[in-house]
Amino acid sequence: MKISGITMAKNANKLYYPIKQAIESILPICDEFIVALGNCDQDDKTLEEIQKINSDKIKIISTVWDTDTFKNGTINAHQTNIAKNAATGDWIFYLQADEVVHEKYLPQIKQLCQTYLDYDEVDGFLFKYLHFFGDYQHHNDYHGWYKHEIRLVRNKPDIYSYASAQSFKRILDFDGVSYRTKNKTSSLNVIKSEVYIYHYGWVRPPKFMQSKNKALATIHHGQKKVNIDFKDSANKFDYGDLSRLKIFDGTHPKIMTNWISKFDWKDDLNYGNKPAPERKKMKHEKFKYILLTFLERYLFGNRTIFGYSNWNILNKKKILKRT
Repeated sequence: MKISGITMAKNANKLYYPIKQAIESILPICDEFIVALGNCDQDDKTLEEIQKINSDKIKIISTVWDTDTFKNGTINAHQTNIAKNAATGDWIFYLQADEVVHEKYLPQIKQLCQTYLDYDEVDGFLFKYLHFFGDYQHHNDYHGWYKHEIRLVRNKPDIYSYASAQSFKRILDFDGVSYRTKNKTSSLNVIKSEVYIYHYGWVRPPKFMQSKNKALATIHHGQKKVNIDFKDSANKFDYGDLSRLKIFDGTHPKIMTNWISKFDWKDDLNYGNKPAPERKKMKHEKFKYILLTFLERYLFGNRTIFGYSNWNILNKKKILKRT
């Protein structure tokens, strides 16, 4: 059995993505790791950061981001598929540049791959998510923040990264461009696991958080709209009142220790004060999402209602019973 790790990135270093830590977190169980690295700015050091890992498992593919062809964020899916197409493993483990796996889950992940290797109906595995927000002590589990996602898939040519690389779908007769198509698409059949992905995409110094938001908005909506939307925005992102979020009582992956030690923006965060009146509310701060979160937590046993889903969950017992 062979496991391929993949990721894609552009300007990850200058936008404060822990891409080196993301790769290193799953490298021990990967036989190879493919990185689709876009045409980064001259002041970006992403390539140098990846090279510091100094592993012969890593293969870097230099790419050019064609956002004129791949619009509305689909450049992310296209870049992910460039890496996927170069992978030679039975399984493909995809991590985004701000996602890290705790070392305690590595044996479990490898065992899942081994257990279901010969069950062709299993397209992949569904992982749980911890979305850290603002700092490394708070995480956001409000309605609207996805609780699960597919990150490990079987290496099949009709399985593609989808939309803005949020997930994976099966697409028949794919034209190679329409990553948001619903034509001839179907959800993957997955095994639900107890593995967590630690998502650090919303933990950055406020100035870097704002830069990252602008970069994402640009590839999703175009530079012209970004110039309008961010015209009167501050140079620093306002995370809002963190005291409303849950406290994380676990341990972070060891590979993140040095990265977390750089945390120096506590004085810029809000731990209970009223938000600035001109600040635009984020989704999880709006009444609708607060109400839905309350219902999910206290009436529906933490089950998501009216939530995002992009998969078919298989029955483990029925599959393994055939052995």
